[in-house]
Amino acid sequence: MGEWERFSVWAPGREQVRVRARGADHAMARGENGWWHADVPGAGPDTDYAFLLDDDPTPLPDPRSQWQPRGVHGPSRRYDHAAFPWSDAAWTGRALPGSVLYELHIGTFTPEGTFDAAIGRLDHLVDVGVDLVEVMPVNAFDGHHGWGYDGALWGAVHEPYGGPDGFKRFVDACHTRGLGVVLDVVYNHLGPSGAYLPRFGPYFDGETPWGPSLNLDGPGSDEVRRYVLDTTAGLLRHYHLDGLRLDAVHALRDHRAVPLLAELSAEVDALAAGLRRPLALIAESDLNDPRTVTSRDAGGHGMTAQWSDDLHHALHTALTGEKHGYYADFAVPDALARTLRRVFFHAGTYSSFRGRTHGAPVDTDFGSLPGHRFLAYLQTHDQVGNRARGDRLSASVSPSLLTCGAAIVLCSPYTPMLFMGEEWAASTPWCFFASFPDPVLAAAVRDGRRREFAAHGWGEEDVPDPMDPRTRERSVLRWDERGTEPHRSVLEVYRALIALRRARLELADPRLDRFRVDASEDGRLLVLHRGRLRLVCNLGPVPAEVALDAPARDVLLAVRDGAIVRGTASDGMDAPGAKVHLPGASFTIVAT
Repeated sequence: MGEWERFSVWAPGREQVRVRARGADHAMARGENGWWHADVPGAGPDTDYAFLLDDDPTPLPDPRSQWQPRGVHGPSRRYDHAAFPWSDAAWTGRALPGSVLYELHIGTFTPEGTFDAAIGRLDHLVDVGVDLVEVMPVNAFDGHHGWGYDGALWGAVHEPYGGPDGFKRFVDACHTRGLGVVLDVVYNHLGPSGAYLPRFGPYFDGETPWGPSLNLDGPGSDEVRRYVLDTTAGLLRHYHLDGLRLDAVHALRDHRAVPLLAELSAEVDALAAGLRRPLALIAESDLNDPRTVTSRDAGGHGMTAQWSDDLHHALHTALTGEKHGYYADFAVPDALARTLRRVFFHAGTYSSFRGRTHGAPVDTDFGSLPGHRFLAYLQTHDQVGNRARGDRLSASVSPSLLTCGAAIVLCSPYTPMLFMGEEWAASTPWCFFASFPDPVLAAAVRDGRRREFAAHGWGEEDVPDPMDPRTRERSVLRWDERGTEPHRSVLEVYRALIALRRARLELADPRLDRFRVDASEDGRLLVLHRGRLRLVCNLGPVPAEVALDAPARDVLLAVRDGAIVRGTASDGMDAPGAKVHLPGASFTIVAT
């Protein structure tokens, strides 16, 4: 009779479940805990299948599908993870501490928008000095182009990008070049199209701002949590990933004694031990809660690290002068220096944007939480893409100020992350875009986007149509820019900063109790103390003289007008001594 393949699906509360495979419908037998099973003769790898629930004639994809070659509404297909010819057997991993991350979106990293096309640009990342590539979500979503945060199936890789084999080729190519890979995953909600999970069981309970909220603590939540844990382990194991970035974990409503994040941490730690290489979990959290990255044995959730938006907001406000929305609190002169010292600006203090006290302090006095547990960045997909026009920082500030911001990030004790194209001050915007085939849904997303920005004073004509293919096309990086000014000079500065961070161990030292920041009263002059090194930065428009706490013996890097100045300048501004002379919007790194 040939091969037999077992098909299983969790569908508690259903009276009848069938699996459609090999041209026929096969009755499934009810098992324990709401699971249904059927053995189908002749089925094997690459078999298409779908489920039918009760008397509904609609074939539905597997909620735990590994492959959706015909989109999120089509049948699922069996996928043999063991068949891929990996070449990374010698890969021993890439630990997060000391690393530089690079966030990229497969669909706009290259004009082709595929994994294979992205492989062709990986050597650029190696040349810049990147250690870990953080890939925005690649799970299956409806349509061809989109950000990936409207995914419908967590375990299936988006087919237009190249499907599961394409993703594996990308990870394999990264490892060949010494690059680790972190995948952005979205467990807090599913997208509005193709999310059939509620038809199968109680996967959701309540709402988030983006869609239905995952059922993590109600009836039936044991299997839902198991789904998240299994998906996490499966992605890390099957795709040889080095970590996951967990989107908006503050939207995970979970009132159990052991939070899901702690369970995930324990699961991943066990997997890392078995694989004998480090695995990271990086949380995006809006809570400003140190427990997120505190170890489990100390009562925390055990995340390896978390994004730190307060650091971004303080930098953005200092560089651009923007004061609207959540930037208002960061407009005070000491905001940047205070946030650099304390990690969180809102640390049990009042947040005008939220209208309440927010956050809790990080213990920086005794080094109980190292700086590498917090990601620092000038730009991210959120902070660029959620602006009305998707304008990057380089559209608002000069190359001089952009490189000053880069120096602060890359000379801080935190884990630095770049957003694709940032390293050459890319001129392309990065807009919100989608391509839902359903015209009603497409219109609703378009209108909702315009209403959202109209509330902040933007006109309809100012908001690009997210459904217009040209919106995505305008967001694709222009790689040829790297050879023209000012992009070439900015790229050289980023290379030099990362190379210096690698060469001088003080710059990657994560001990916050050994990190000191001095600032002028107006906050425009900053000195970051990193062991015997000093980053001296002038964010103001006029020249300034900064006194050091010890004579400067060597100038390691000086940047003026967004370009590197090597050696001692003729005007003496970088001459060794107890003072550093800085033009407006410039920085110098010296050894004392």
